[in-house]
Amino acid sequence: MNSPPDLDMRAVRRAFDDAAATYDLHAALQREVADRLLARLDYTTVKPSLILDLGAGTGYCTRQLEQRYPRAHLVLADLAPAMLSAARGSARRFFSRRHYVCADARALPLAPASVDLIVSSLTLQWCEDLGAVFAGCARILKPGGLLLFSTLGPDTLHELRAAWAAVDDAPHVNRFHDMHLVGDALIHSGFSSPVMEREDLTVTYADVLGLMRDLKGIGAHNAHQQRARALYGRRQLTRLADAYERFRRDGLLPATYETVYGHAWAPQRDTRPQDGSTVATYPLSQLKRR
Repeated sequence: MNSPPDLDMRAVRRAFDDAAATYDLHAALQREVADRLLARLDYTTVKPSLILDLGAGTGYCTRQLEQRYPRAHLVLADLAPAMLSAARGSARRFFSRRHYVCADARALPLAPASVDLIVSSLTLQWCEDLGAVFAGCARILKPGGLLLFSTLGPDTLHELRAAWAAVDDAPHVNRFHDMHLVGDALIHSGFSSPVMEREDLTVTYADVLGLMRDLKGIGAHNAHQQRARALYGRRQLTRLADAYERFRRDGLLPATYETVYGHAWAPQRDTRPQDGSTVATYPLSQLKRR
């Protein structure tokens, strides 16, 4: 399964490196999604010895996982070394069980069948090839291990995309995979019993510049290969602000995030892989392992 069209991964890495110092100031939505994702673990009986936080960023998920599983070792993997440096700053000085890996999610340098739990919150939308990422996750998970993730769907920031369309024809907002395609990629990568669920989360702003400051602050720049390289002019920004006004409700401008949650299990040994007809979309309260 291929990436969203024409992502410039060098630009992605550079943007997140540049945002490491400001990320936590602008990541309220990211923390909310992470909390909702990790709450799904309440419905599992997993007792992991080794956990991979894939796309660890500044370590928010890692800190929650350390509280939940105090005896587990945690591997923090991220494409941006500055993010890992920021995460290291929140580690315990002594007796830390953290390990840091700067790596592309498509080529994780971990041993086969070595990980009990992989958690990835709002990272997969930045990956070039979901099929390769999921295949790598299946390789490193122990039989019966769990992959738990959140990502963004194609309706994300549809207001901003529509407003930019009134300014010019250039791509200004990244596009993300449909939930059903993500589920198919899990199946094709050998995972068992995948479950997908979506919800829309809305953040409101007094003006469109507030939204753009948050996106810049977390490193979520437009990474399309065909993006405009020049800085926006005042005329462009004025036209953007005017076009966004049609979405204003109760005095505020909404920014919608189509949030997708998913989980799947690495199959037990000697079990037959499933086909794509077995992707489920029932409530995650049924997450508990049979």
